[in-house]
Amino acid sequence: MMQPSDLSRPILVTGATGYVGGRLVPRLLAAGNRVRAAGRSLEKLNCRPWARHRMVETVCADALDPGAMAAAAKGCRVAFYLVHSMAARKGAFAEADRRAALVMAAAATAAGLERIIYLGGLGEVSDGALSRHLKSRFEVEAILKAGPVPVTILRAAMILGSGSASFEMLRYLVERLPVMTPPRWVDTPCQPIAIADVLHYLAGCLTHPATVGNTFDIGGDDVLTYRDLIQIYAETAGLPRRLILAVPVLTPRLSAQWIHLVTPVPAALAQPLAEGLAVPVVCREHRIRELIPLRPTPCREAIGTALERVAQERIDTCWSDAGAMAPPEWAACGDADYAGGTVLSCGYRCRIQTTQEEAWKAVSRIGGKNGWYFGQWLWRLRGMADRLAGGVGLGRGRRETGTLRAGDALDFYRILEVEPGRRLLLLAEMRMPGEALMEFRVTPAGEGGVDLALLARFLPLGLAGLAYWYALFPFHEWIFSGMLRNMARSMGRPITAGPERFAAFDGDACAIS
Repeated sequence: MMQPSDLSRPILVTGATGYVGGRLVPRLLAAGNRVRAAGRSLEKLNCRPWARHRMVETVCADALDPGAMAAAAKGCRVAFYLVHSMAARKGAFAEADRRAALVMAAAATAAGLERIIYLGGLGEVSDGALSRHLKSRFEVEAILKAGPVPVTILRAAMILGSGSASFEMLRYLVERLPVMTPPRWVDTPCQPIAIADVLHYLAGCLTHPATVGNTFDIGGDDVLTYRDLIQIYAETAGLPRRLILAVPVLTPRLSAQWIHLVTPVPAALAQPLAEGLAVPVVCREHRIRELIPLRPTPCREAIGTALERVAQERIDTCWSDAGAMAPPEWAACGDADYAGGTVLSCGYRCRIQTTQEEAWKAVSRIGGKNGWYFGQWLWRLRGMADRLAGGVGLGRGRRETGTLRAGDALDFYRILEVEPGRRLLLLAEMRMPGEALMEFRVTPAGEGGVDLALLARFLPLGLAGLAYWYALFPFHEWIFSGMLRNMARSMGRPITAGPERFAAFDGDACAIS
């Protein structure tokens, strides 16, 4: 068992803003461990509910940056390696994972870590039909094990939990398609595992020395086909049984495009997942249950719990959290010329007889199920067009109505900055010939009123960007002014001035046309 003195050295959790890492950190803290949570964005890390815990330290460390990872690992006892790059640009996730694993192995060696705990993928290493995704997972294992630091490897198949990419694919496909024509992989056996069980095993490895240097398969008791999973989900969700007609012609690429259109999961992420569906992923052994006792969560129970969390908007982490927070260079005032063009803008503001708190509450509810206050059919149309063009669309929604966190997805935007009560900055992630930001500000105006303003800024890419902006400009004027009116109406408060056009926020040094 762990010695008490070991608690003075923190545990490094890489990928701490990811789906599993974001849930593992509070579990480790609850057990009395000091934790060093590492991620690419310090701002995103610090927005997590556990970031202010007295036993946690947040550090900015890109998995591909040797210096940053070495600094993050220094002084730590154990590292949880929870970094995956399946959504890397142009599908280059295998190369990104390879480089990141080499960086982790070197950082662990330099820091003298006691061991690395890695969550990989379930499957037969010798299976010639392995997907690129699973081959990459096994390559990462080999790289980590080649170093002098002992490695504990847990191999899991599909993780059932609210917000996981696999679960969201299942949820949207079943709920939206009463009739399905999937490929033959629908009859491939798999052994899913509940996210709670994954976290139990990961955390349990810390206190069981027998897990050091060993590899374990982890899964629930249920061995099912994907056809079975679809019907179990439908029954648990109170839906009629789905008609499933398997066809032999759909390739993983076509399957990924279909998943992209029907679910919020983008094709770049869906394709490696779809490729893996044709490979049986069943536990070959259950030795870990002898070392870390657990009553495996039944599949129906795991799905039911996930659905309850979705209904209650209590999704602790989500697959969409993994998006990068990369503000465009021109977002800083004065950088437009350096970025290679003129930033175009369309802004509207109005004065509302209300409090700053009430106005901010209206801003914080924007998007997701609540919509965008005005012209919702136009927002949906733009979302559909974006999905057809390969973009993220509106389907990602948001995790919680009323709660804004830097780094979270918000429909086809990413939250870049939040100043509660005052300011919200969104980065557009839809497909377009340029880069765009949307900003909301709430400013006290005296006499019991506030100024509520929204400003869209756009850096066009060539003539296509200019044509795009000016074609939509009349709609922007109509929609933005309508949004402000309806936001005031949602508060039950009168507008005392405006909405009126403006080009830049007071005090900004940007020359915006």
